[in-house]
Amino acid sequence: MSFDDSILPFAQSSFGPRSEKLGSSWMRLRSVRLWLAILTFLVFVMVLVGGMTRLTDSGLSITEWKPVVGAVPPMSDQAWSEEFDRYRATSQYELMNRGMSLGEFKRIYWWEWTHRQLGRFIGAVYLVGLVGFAIAGKLTLRLGLWLFAGGLLLGLQGLVGWIMVASGLKPGMIAVAPVKLSLHLTLASLFFAFLIATHARLGGAEAVRRATAGTVAAWLIAVAALVQIALGGLVAGHDAGLTYNTWPLMDGRFIPAGLLAMQPLWHNFTDNITTVQFDHRIGGYVLAALVIGYGLLRLALRRWSSDLALIMAVVIGQVALGIMALILVVPWPIALAHQAMALILFGLLVRHAARPASS
Repeated sequence: MSFDDSILPFAQSSFGPRSEKLGSSWMRLRSVRLWLAILTFLVFVMVLVGGMTRLTDSGLSITEWKPVVGAVPPMSDQAWSEEFDRYRATSQYELMNRGMSLGEFKRIYWWEWTHRQLGRFIGAVYLVGLVGFAIAGKLTLRLGLWLFAGGLLLGLQGLVGWIMVASGLKPGMIAVAPVKLSLHLTLASLFFAFLIATHARLGGAEAVRRATAGTVAAWLIAVAALVQIALGGLVAGHDAGLTYNTWPLMDGRFIPAGLLAMQPLWHNFTDNITTVQFDHRIGGYVLAALVIGYGLLRLALRRWSSDLALIMAVVIGQVALGIMALILVVPWPIALAHQAMALILFGLLVRHAARPASS
């Protein structure tokens, strides 16, 4: 029995004697799909708030992880002073923001606080929805277990978020560890994909699909987009977009000097700013080529669909935004738009792969 069959046990045909039961299943799952859609929007907003938190160097402004009482911000001058004192004990303050005023601190504090509270809110919406639907009998056992696994992924994302922040609070650190930032972003994107794919697979009778070359190719391209997002996280973590602000060459060369200068070799792919930016550039080219090639192939095979046209337009726009961000030395509106477009592209690719139109 496939995942889709277990969700819609009667989804074998949209005609015949079982169609009435299928319609009942569709109505039963409509509220679940709405819940998933709301969560998808919230996660999208969450990633953008996280992007602004990184762009404003706000992520280390809250130095403690208090999942419950930490939801309450400072409510008095004394509380603000104590919070500011904790931040002034960090290396980021000493090495980068020494002399910062309390007003300036509040600006970065609110970005991090908003990011954390939005994460808590998403967790609450997910937990309440999952428990509520289970009690109401709207979930099959297998769908319930699938959604429970998604909840574990969401919890892991929150845990990695604190591990990421803790890495930046170590002596001598002025920012979080880039690898941990990339992992945090990648897990958020995976949860985003989980929500979109589950929503698509609860779409009714068409949810029954077979693995074909088309679906395999679609999922591989979606994975390539996820890898590119992870590479973008490394670029953000190292502020690698602030170097080599020319295109299409880097320091006058397509393959820049110092690409593999670090030892051991694998360090270059996580810690060498030249390699990190180069990999993200090449990843963008490869992803764009895969999307456009896939779209043109499906057009030639007369399996074209409107979502493919949208995906191809978005990937071209995303490449253009990436080039603009680089040449203009990463102004925050362009950088944030680039991050938003990356998530939109990834979401469209996941939806396409999960829907029957991709088979």
